[in-house]
Amino acid sequence: MQLLIPILLVFIAGGFVSAQAPTNAILARAGGSPVLAALISFAVGTLALLIAWLASGNRPGGGAFVGLPWYAWIGGLYGAIFVAVAAFAVPKIGVASLITIGIAGQIAMALLLDHFGALGLAREPINLGRIAGALLVVAGVILVRRS
Repeated sequence: MQLLIPILLVFIAGGFVSAQAPTNAILARAGGSPVLAALISFAVGTLALLIAWLASGNRPGGGAFVGLPWYAWIGGLYGAIFVAVAAFAVPKIGVASLITIGIAGQIAMALLLDHFGALGLAREPINLGRIAGALLVVAGVILVRRS
């Protein structure tokens, strides 16, 4: 039961990711730019997060961020790239292909990050079971694209 809430939240958030791409494609078509669509999307998201953060009452001091590695500051860049690419790609390949191909990329990167213990993660070496799972996802991508 302890894991049920996080699992449900991730499931719902995943559904929102699927809805975000075509929504941003509409913005990209109207504005003539997937980058502009991503900018608008992030501006709305930033405002929503600001409101949620202010409502939370969490107020860390500036010292909480001193000494962080440079790469701790660029997480939003990854999201910005994905949102802009999704706004560009979804009208061409569809939402299901976008999401399955994206998940395949996520799993490949996750396996590498875990294997090397990168970005402060605990080291989880690649093994046959993890490779088999990743290959099943790739098979899913192929089935979604060719169906």
